[in-house]
Amino acid sequence: MGSTLIVGDQAPDFTLEATKKDKISLTDYRGTKNIVVAFYGMDFTPG
Repeated sequence: MGSTLIVGDQAPDFTLEATKKDKISLTDYRGTKNIVVAFYGMDFTPG
């Protein structure tokens, strides 16, 4: 597992599949846009 990030830390680079099967990376936007990464692990699960 990676290290824990705290508010103000620079996010490590990552690549994800986009909706049109393209891939996008955080580095595609670093320094040009403000990015918010939100994650909630219970999405699409019962309960």
